[in-house]
Amino acid sequence: MAKVAVVYWSGTGNTEAMAELIVEAAQGAGAEVESFSVSDEPDISGYDVVAFGCPAMGDEELEEGEFEPYYAGIEDELEGRKIALFGSYSWAEGEWMEKWTERAKEKGAVLVAESLAVFEAPEDEGEEKCKAFGEALANA
Repeated sequence: MAKVAVVYWSGTGNTEAMAELIVEAAQGAGAEVESFSVSDEPDISGYDVVAFGCPAMGDEELEEGEFEPYYAGIEDELEGRKIALFGSYSWAEGEWMEKWTERAKEKGAVLVAESLAVFEAPEDEGEEKCKAFGEALANA
């Protein structure tokens, strides 16, 4: 089974709630999973799969204080790496996730699950999507 890292930033707790559901589902599917706040600046080199989580901020952008600098700093290490992207949003249509997905693909990352954007807190359908996302990480 995969060794998975879940690295996220959360302002209101919605993306953190997604991360918790994803971790639980990946562990339930047999993966060895560790979860990190991006402020811990985790070293992702020892993981088979890395899921990055960040909500939409401002004008449909990644969070600029902690997440964007961390992600930009490791972005060149993503070529050929198995990753997945997730986050929550409260307005618009989730354009930040589309831009982020394209950015990851341009760096040569291998997306192992469809990028997951959930409106506000994960409930019902959003919860089920988070669980399926976690299972996909475990089986990547």
